[in-house]
Amino acid sequence: MPPVQRDDPYGAYNFLVQVTGVAPNGQDVQASFTEVSGLTVDIQPIEYRAGSARENHVTKQVGLAKMSNIVLKRGITGHVEFWQWVKRAMNGEAATLRATGSIALLDENRHEVMRWKFDRGWPVKYTGPSLGAAKNEIAMETLELCVEALEIDV
Repeated sequence: MPPVQRDDPYGAYNFLVQVTGVAPNGQDVQASFTEVSGLTVDIQPIEYRAGSARENHVTKQVGLAKMSNIVLKRGITGHVEFWQWVKRAMNGEAATLRATGSIALLDENRHEVMRWKFDRGWPVKYTGPSLGAAKNEIAMETLELCVEALEIDV
């Protein structure tokens, strides 16, 4: 789906996270996260200078693209599909870990306007909530995914 263009920028508060390959039955898992970060692609330049070059400086060429880890944060609701995925990673079940997924940006009417798709992702870090008897906040958990590909669905 191509991004929907308009004059005013979209709010960062309406989005949907969907991951395929997490649930044991193969179904998509959709979750209500409060924050998504790490939608980053970093293309490293390669500096090169030939020994016979007359110029006294390096040239730069396009190097490898590196995707940042995607960090997902949400309030704990008792749904454990993602935790089961983390457990499989801890047990070394590499064959069942790789997942595809997407983060869809929604407009004010909850219609999709843009989608970031990732591929071959798997959990590399889980952080449980910080608990305290005097706190007045939601119990949050964080899931960090490493991904091999990230693209905007255009």
